Order: sequence, then structure tokens, then C-alpha cells
Amino acid sequence: MKLAFVTDPLAGFKIYKDSTYAMMAEAARRGHEIHVFRHKDMAFEGGRVVANVSRVTLTGDDDDWFRQDAPAASGLTAFDAVLERTDPPFNMEYIYATYLLELAQKQGARIFNKPEAIRSFNEKLAIAQFPQFIAPTLVTSDAARIKAFHAEHRDIILKPLDGMGGIGIFRVKGDAMNLGSIIETLTGNGSATIMVQRYIPEITAGDKRILLIGGEVVPYCLARIPQGTEIRGNLAVGGRGEAREISARDREIGESLAPVLLQRGLLLVGLDAIGDYMTELNVTSPTCFQEIRQQTGFDVAAMFVDALERHAARWNG
Repeated sequence: MKLAFVTDPLAGFKIYKDSTYAMMAEAARRGHEIHVFRHKDMAFEGGRVVANVSRVTLTGDDDDWFRQDAPAASGLTAFDAVLERTDPPFNMEYIYATYLLELAQKQGARIFNKPEAIRSFNEKLAIAQFPQFIAPTLVTSDAARIKAFHAEHRDIILKPLDGMGGIGIFRVKGDAMNLGSIIETLTGNGSATIMVQRYIPEITAGDKRILLIGGEVVPYCLARIPQGTEIRGNLAVGGRGEAREISARDREIGESLAPVLLQRGLLLVGLDAIGDYMTELNVTSPTCFQEIRQQTGFDVAAMFVDALERHAARWNG
């Protein structure tokens, strides 16, 4: 197959932990062609979506790991699959990119995850579609509602709807210390909507990344465990990643959601859970492939490429 990855610059990859690199390496091992382009390389021109695409060869060298040909203009229908793997932030440029990818899809390109599904699933707010699996949650820009929620639950987490890597997450305990200031900061004095959740004390055992691939649940998760005085387990802020078999409850949530999300166009989802509760649904560029493989031996990238090979041939645009 000819595969095109929509990525951030390859020179910035840390290949010992990058999930996109793991996908590329497994696909190349099977003889598939690897190509790359960025959002800024796309254009609607001459009635179709095109991109300046470069073919990539993996060298097997840890330090000098790729060779990249000069870019050439190509329609996206020339590829057996196009994989959207650009990291957030999910800003307006990202949204415009999903519009172009959706146009390409209507012209016959096979895009994974489907661009309209990426656009529709805000990674924080999407959990509200499955209220049976979430802790008490409030989404609002109204300070009075947030203060009432705190008065009821006494220990809460506040976070922006467009953050990643744990950025902008605050905990407020029963004394309500700085609650007003935090509300003002996160909501921009009532102009931005945020999410507020009851604090889940099981965060000390890890914020679990559960991967859903092709409608199935990966049998291992990566628990990202907060360190020191941190309340955040995100690896980006120093959390320690510990791979473990998923619990019965995590499997229940994953098996309930995986086929539903696949039907909606999401081949790969990173479901986050703390304790018995789902906290996020990551659909833009889910990670943790390599940490799970390194600690358990389970090859997540192989499972992903298996699913990609199955679905690329029959996916309808």
C-alpha cells in the first residue's frame, strides 16, 4: 500500500517513544510505501485537494533515521490510506485542515481518522455523549454554576476544552482557595467554556490510556502516574508511564465504545480513564504505542497496521 502520513516535522520526532514512528516502521517492515506531508502543504486547486507530498525511507539508524525525497504535488486519492497524525493544539488551522481532508475524502481519498469525526469529537467534551461512564461533570462558562458545583462536590478539577498534555488543569479543594481567580483565568471572565469534574482520588494510581483500534480494545493500557506534588499524570509534565493489563471496568468501557466509535469513522482512539471513570476521548493523534510494547511485548503498532490494512480496502468516503 501507499500510505501518506499527515505529521509534524519528522526532524522533531523522538523515535524511541513516538507512536507515529512506530506505525511507519511497522508499515515499512511489511513493504508499504511511506509518504508524508503537513497541513500547510495542502491546497484546493483545480477542483481537487492536492498536497506537496514527500516519500520517506526509514534508515534503521536511531540518530539519522529517515531520508526524505523532494516534495511533489499529488492528489490524495493516489494513496491507499491517509493518516492524520498531527498533534494538537486543535485550533482553527487544524479545523481548516479537516475541511480540506473531508473534501479529499468526498473525492475518494481514504482518511483515517475520518476528518469530520475528528472535528466532531472535542477530546474533552466528547465524553458527555457517554454519561454512564463519567464522573460528575459540568461544562459551562458561568462562574455561578461552577461555584455551585464546587459547593456540592468540594474537591474539583477545572480544565480548558482545548488543552493538551495537562496544560491549564487546576484542582480546587474544599477551602475554595483561588477558585474565583481560576474561574476568571480559564473562562476569560466568562467568555470561554471550560470543563469541571469531581476530583477522582484514584488519579494517584494513574491516568490510564486505553487504546481502541479498529473497534477492538488493546489488552494493555499505560497508566500515567503523577509524581511528587503534581496532580497531573501526563507524560509531558513528568508523569511516570506504567503499562499494565486493563481492568474489567476499563474493558467494559472500551468494549462498549469501540464499535460505536469505529462506526463513526474513528479507527484509532485513546480513551483516558481514572479509576472507574472515563475522562477524555483522544482522536487527533493518540499515543503510548511504544511504552506499551517496551514494557509488555504487545505490539500495538502491528495491531494498528493490521486494522488499517483491513479497513483501507473497504472504507467508504
